[in-house]
Amino acid sequence: MNIKLLNSNIADINADILVEFLTSQELASHVDVRVLQQAGFKAEQDSICFLHEKGILFSGIDSKHSDDIRSATVSAIKALKASSYMSARLSVINNETLSALIEGFVLGGYEFNTYKSQPKEIHLKDIFFASNALDFKVIENTFHDAMIVAKATCFTRDIVNTAPQEMHPQSMVELAKQLAKDNKLGCEILQEKELEEEKMGAMLAVGRASIHGSALIHLSYKPANPKKIISLVGKGLTYDSGGLSLKPATSMVTMKMDKAGACGVLGMIKAASELKLDVEVHAFIGAVENMIGGNAYKPDDVLVSRSGTTIEVRNTDAEGRLVLADVLTYAQDTLKADYLFDFATLTGACMVALGQYTTGVMGHSSKLKHDFSKAGSKSGELISSLPFNRHLKKLLKSEIADISNTASKPYGGAITAGLFLEKFIHEDMKNRWLHFDIAGSAYTENAWDCNVYGGTGAGVRLMSNYLKNI
Repeated sequence: MNIKLLNSNIADINADILVEFLTSQELASHVDVRVLQQAGFKAEQDSICFLHEKGILFSGIDSKHSDDIRSATVSAIKALKASSYMSARLSVINNETLSALIEGFVLGGYEFNTYKSQPKEIHLKDIFFASNALDFKVIENTFHDAMIVAKATCFTRDIVNTAPQEMHPQSMVELAKQLAKDNKLGCEILQEKELEEEKMGAMLAVGRASIHGSALIHLSYKPANPKKIISLVGKGLTYDSGGLSLKPATSMVTMKMDKAGACGVLGMIKAASELKLDVEVHAFIGAVENMIGGNAYKPDDVLVSRSGTTIEVRNTDAEGRLVLADVLTYAQDTLKADYLFDFATLTGACMVALGQYTTGVMGHSSKLKHDFSKAGSKSGELISSLPFNRHLKKLLKSEIADISNTASKPYGGAITAGLFLEKFIHEDMKNRWLHFDIAGSAYTENAWDCNVYGGTGAGVRLMSNYLKNI
């Protein structure tokens, strides 16, 4: 599906159907109000109505706010894809909502058909955006940037949705190498031998029972004279069986999504390089598969992390934090960054706290959390802060090691996981680090907003907005 922006009047564009957004107030004075009312169309949010004889698709919106536009656009693209129309045209409402329009069409129209032997044929080929505004250059720049971010989000979704027999740690390494080649990024790979040399005992333990070797991936985007240096860390559990603390069968389905943090970080650096941001970005990924076998790590094991901190294992299904502990330490030891952000499908407890749509953000800096709250509002991603406190930190106490990998009580699980990671953040980075738990927001089995079944690409739009405005 091709999406084009034209410096033209909408009437001068030749397309099969016109898409028009209407509020209930606009409907009341519309030239086609009687026909639309006869069809039962009330311009309610996300409702649609075809007037085939006039070649118009009406989509209802509560307001001209970006969130309403994005959601209504999703309804429109679904209706268009189900029709036999080959092209559509619509007017750009304003520069502020243009990104929402693009996200609605690109992300709402996304499909992952790699494993379909006979994917459904889609007739829709072209969508034309019309604008002859005096500030067309500004609109053109917004269109360009929004398309980059939307495509990077789809890139992320594709990796998340790829089946685990194909997307294991070593194939993630190859994918990262290809991205580095395509986008002219720096690329460094640490395989198990190098991981042993770096004394990354926690990460190596998690992947020990897999036939696929674990790897640390480091991609770098380095523009001239960057404003800031940002380190992004992603949890790349290409599959999580739970290890010897085996997940129930029903909980194991969808665990290909446990790599969504790593996939998101790849999408973020892809977007940053294509947007040509004047911010230096480093992506650090721990690519690991948590499986079972005779050499699997066990509850009661004591692991020695890269930092030298010893970790008592109480549950092998709390594996992501073990991988991140070593990758976070490596990232800090090898690069002096201004900010450090990690993304991980870390805890089901985050979904209990915030629901399945919202990313949990944790850290010590109120300013950073506020900045990301604004980026979330502008990008359309839902985030909410979960507070650290010293009483929950006590639950990670171990009698035989420096720290336990799970809390002694089943309360505040998302926060205690964040506090575990905080143990591995250097003192000078405490106020320059945030942890994003995307366990709920990274994958969905029910469509919502511009997210269809499968990976959502959580974090890519959020981080792209933050980096553009840093």
